[in-house]
Amino acid sequence: MNVRLITSFGFAVLRLSTPLVFAALSAAICEKAGLFNMAAESMMLWGALIGVIVSGATHSALIGFLAAMAAGAVTGMLIWVATVKGKADLMLAQIAINLASSGGTIFLLFALTGEKSNSAVAIKSLALPKINIPGISAIPVVGKILSGQNILTYGAVVAAIVLSIFVFKSKTGHHIRAVGENPHAAESVGISVPKVYFLAWTIAGVLGGIGGAFMSMGYLTSFTKDMVAGRGYIGLCASSMVGGSPIGAMLCALIFGVADAVSNQLQLTNAPADLVLMMPYIVTIVVLVLLSVVKHGRATRKVKAKS
Repeated sequence: MNVRLITSFGFAVLRLSTPLVFAALSAAICEKAGLFNMAAESMMLWGALIGVIVSGATHSALIGFLAAMAAGAVTGMLIWVATVKGKADLMLAQIAINLASSGGTIFLLFALTGEKSNSAVAIKSLALPKINIPGISAIPVVGKILSGQNILTYGAVVAAIVLSIFVFKSKTGHHIRAVGENPHAAESVGISVPKVYFLAWTIAGVLGGIGGAFMSMGYLTSFTKDMVAGRGYIGLCASSMVGGSPIGAMLCALIFGVADAVSNQLQLTNAPADLVLMMPYIVTIVVLVLLSVVKHGRATRKVKAKS
């Protein structure tokens, strides 16, 4: 196989996996708290748009990135207010926020720029930097895959490790897992369930906002309509497959990143365009079905062993 093809494909896998990893981590922290995060899509959308707007206004990629994080966090807080303070149904609230975000981001873009689909002409946004790793970049094949990626690609790995340590090693992480396993029991020993939910949604929002920032300030340098394109839902699937384990969620996201990269490669061939675009989502369904079959098989064997 052509070495150049291998390196370009490997590079693309890491690049395309980056927003999926952040979406998966956003879902993972919520899952550990016993919550179901369908709103990573909205967190990423608002992060992508606000990051571009603030970056263009301040001429600073860093300030734009921080604004994207804040936008994602605010989205998570809104879910907390609606569901904890307002007692709204969690699923319905997230569906409403996702639908509102899809139209709301375009409305805000139009109100500020007069554009309805792309910010590239009206807003000169800055891109987050790419990093060449000394020593690694000189290694044949591997160096060209690992080095030269956007800073958030490396940040995704760091985020997965830090989140794993936080969830499994810290006192606060222990509280989050306790609430996720049994909120009533956790509350009986003095753990504030509303505070844990607030923390989980805020962290999830920050991670989602970072994923959105990558989409509009790393993968591209502009905001486009519905640019997240279901990546938040794929991240949710990746997290669900491993029970909310941050490291496991990152690895599962890489699997979907491979499917995304294959889809991009097939677009260069004569394969039907619609079928090619469906590939990442077909892979998601197939993996979920296989996982369900494996879990069912294990449960059946345990029942037979007990009987």
